Amino acid sequence: MIRWKTLSMSLLLTGLTLPALAAGPQPDSPAVEHRVDSLMQKLTLEQEVALIGGSDGFDIRAVPSIGLPALGMSDGPYGVRVGGPSNAYAGGIALAASWDPALARRVGEAMGRDARARGISFLLGPGANIYRSPLNGRSMEYYGEDPYLAGRTAVGLIDGVQSQGVVATIKHFVANNSEYDRRQINSVIDPRPLHEIYLRAFEMAVKQGHVGAVMSSYNQLDGEYTAENKRLVSGILKHDWGFDGLFMSDWGAVDDGLKAFKAGLDLEMPAADKMQPALVMAGLRNGTLSRAELDDKVRRILRTAVRFGFLDRPQLDLAQPRFSAANDQVALDSARESLVLLKNDRQALPLDAGKIKTIAVIGPDAYPGYATAGGSSHIDTFRSESILAGIVDHVGPKVRVLYDRGLPSPDTVFKRDGFTTAGGKPGLQRETFDNPDFRGTPALTAVDTHVDQWKPELWTTPAVQRRSIRWSGRYVAPHAGRYLFLTAAASADSYTLYVDGKPVIKQPKREGQAPLYAALDLKAGQAVSVRLDYLPDVDYSRMGLGVVPVDELISPAALKMAAIADAAVVAVGFDPTSESEAFDRTFALPWGQEALIEAVARANPKTVVTVTSGGGYATANWLDQVPALLQNWYPGQQGGRAVAEVLFGARSPEGKLPISFERRWQDNPTHDYYDAPAHPPGTHPTVHYGEGLFVGYRWYTSHPDKPQPLFPFGYGLSYTSFAFSGLKLTPTHAHDGDTVQVSFEVRNTGSRAGAEVAQVYVSDPSATVERPERELKAFQKVNLAPGQSRRVTLTLDRRAFAYYNPDHNDWTVDPGRFVIRVGDASNHTPLAADLTLEKAR
Repeated sequence: MIRWKTLSMSLLLTGLTLPALAAGPQPDSPAVEHRVDSLMQKLTLEQEVALIGGSDGFDIRAVPSIGLPALGMSDGPYGVRVGGPSNAYAGGIALAASWDPALARRVGEAMGRDARARGISFLLGPGANIYRSPLNGRSMEYYGEDPYLAGRTAVGLIDGVQSQGVVATIKHFVANNSEYDRRQINSVIDPRPLHEIYLRAFEMAVKQGHVGAVMSSYNQLDGEYTAENKRLVSGILKHDWGFDGLFMSDWGAVDDGLKAFKAGLDLEMPAADKMQPALVMAGLRNGTLSRAELDDKVRRILRTAVRFGFLDRPQLDLAQPRFSAANDQVALDSARESLVLLKNDRQALPLDAGKIKTIAVIGPDAYPGYATAGGSSHIDTFRSESILAGIVDHVGPKVRVLYDRGLPSPDTVFKRDGFTTAGGKPGLQRETFDNPDFRGTPALTAVDTHVDQWKPELWTTPAVQRRSIRWSGRYVAPHAGRYLFLTAAASADSYTLYVDGKPVIKQPKREGQAPLYAALDLKAGQAVSVRLDYLPDVDYSRMGLGVVPVDELISPAALKMAAIADAAVVAVGFDPTSESEAFDRTFALPWGQEALIEAVARANPKTVVTVTSGGGYATANWLDQVPALLQNWYPGQQGGRAVAEVLFGARSPEGKLPISFERRWQDNPTHDYYDAPAHPPGTHPTVHYGEGLFVGYRWYTSHPDKPQPLFPFGYGLSYTSFAFSGLKLTPTHAHDGDTVQVSFEVRNTGSRAGAEVAQVYVSDPSATVERPERELKAFQKVNLAPGQSRRVTLTLDRRAFAYYNPDHNDWTVDPGRFVIRVGDASNHTPLAADLTLEKAR
């Protein structure tokens, strides 16, 4: 996109100056609608039809005759992706872990400034899908498992973005809760969980955040693609919620153009591939489609342009810095507030830089800094403070900081020797077939010393001529032990690795993928046959294959460093190649990382683990061997500095979990319902959300006899302590529709300043329908000095007590007893009081 260069040059030549950033969008008014009316009258039918399809990949097309410029869009939830390097803020789940909507607004304001500095009109975010499972490759973009927390965070971000004259786009509407085969999967959800869990944050974004645009998801909902689901779009979004902004498709998310048109899709992106102008014109002529429907779509596009001032000013503001101290500070603050201290036995943290002379920083996530994960939310930053750099900068020259990656990189494993062909040559024999199923005689035969062409790409151009490639040979174990077979390809490649004729790794054809591995026990001198069948989706190879003994995985240098250091920090977790849009991830940490943690912990009992991830992961094999665990999510460009501040006590950790952190993936209530069952080719994999309303903490608190989470929703440790007291409800006896004030005291009972998140949960024991034992309905972050206390007052409105009634398509409150609970986590609510609600007066 180069329009900004043209615009800036014309401004310089004319001597004009750019205006300051505009205020937020104009409120609804007759003047706005009158102006839209006048613009509509100037459009031809052909111009209207053309306007409902995007152009140039990320634009709403320009209509010069009415003064409408091309309106540029940009991904995504972490920051603004287009126009070169940008700023990366704490990702969605990290921002939710701050439990601070005011911070979310500041992040939104900064993103809005970043967008204006690049001439962007639409920011394609925030994402508001619910965290069902730690496997979802895109959970890091979203706001956790609770719809109220997600909605409050989303509204804050939306307010901030739109205050700068930029349209926020809430996505992905709706039920995009996994990345597995996301373009085909069919989500089947009962009406109550659909409205109470999965639609709630979107409803808040529309009704409270007045979001300017909504984007469809890729998946189907109850058998219909969401961009074509009339009940969802025209019914719930536009009619029930009164949304009068712009509803667009995700990129390539339309299957049937006529159906999408009738359902209420206003804009197909990136182009009118299915709502094609010829198809729409034909439908208008034969009466299949109505002109009123077309006019409504165009009015929504123009209404958005008028509201946000796009016809009255250049969207590009060259007076706005692309990289600034102000926005960098916002990035730092977003990282600081998001860090969650999960374990701190024997007060292992904070570390004392006055007593520590040497610290070992070890692990694949120590350097470089992973500000963001993969996919369309990935940001190439001006700076990205790694955990290593953050610690070095924080402790200064008085503390020696030793560093080692601890594990080999995938490229290093792929370059290891050890394979031999059947004829005894080093390497593997490669056979290339000019067909996709290894038929006939190979067109090319050669010997590859290493299979090391891996490129972690996504969304590449498919090959016209499909090929298949087979590598074969053997591997001889140099000594007895466990061996790790590592494979990696990219994008929509597929492959199967056979060892002694048995498939040990299988990568099906999907939109994206991460490296895979298998661990096999081999005897000294044992020769195993190896065959790798590879189907590249492109016209070149990007396959990687390597074998390494597990006892050689861990760097000897890392263990020596750990042994001589006063303390060790092991930075592990995922990265843009292993956690990303377009594919799901594993519950286990990436290959070799558990072994690394265990080895360093044996070498140094003062081992602290930090984890980069978008959600939960397996800890059973190592957590009891380390005294401290810090969850840093994807913390944005200043993550390393924020981590160092917490590790060394410059700041007390203040993040709280926006998810329930299970001990085992099997303990998650969605476990039995997450994977799509086998389905015939050409049909859609269907996932029934069988857990219903009982997502995350709603399940655990309702089923205390079932396995409980390792770390509950709302949990997070501090370097100080807090106490709750004095709960008071006003009134204690009310009617349906009355608001209820909940007030209580929060006191810092420790010796240093810190922040606590007061959480209010509502229970409905007298409900006539099944309800979770408790649901989050209010919260507030409170910063307190040592010994300081503060009275907190929060308001519960009617929706805090209501459930969705499918029979009436409305929200119902059952009269009777309610219990209001207050505490610092979903399973720790020391204050409780009864409330009686009667029928409305």
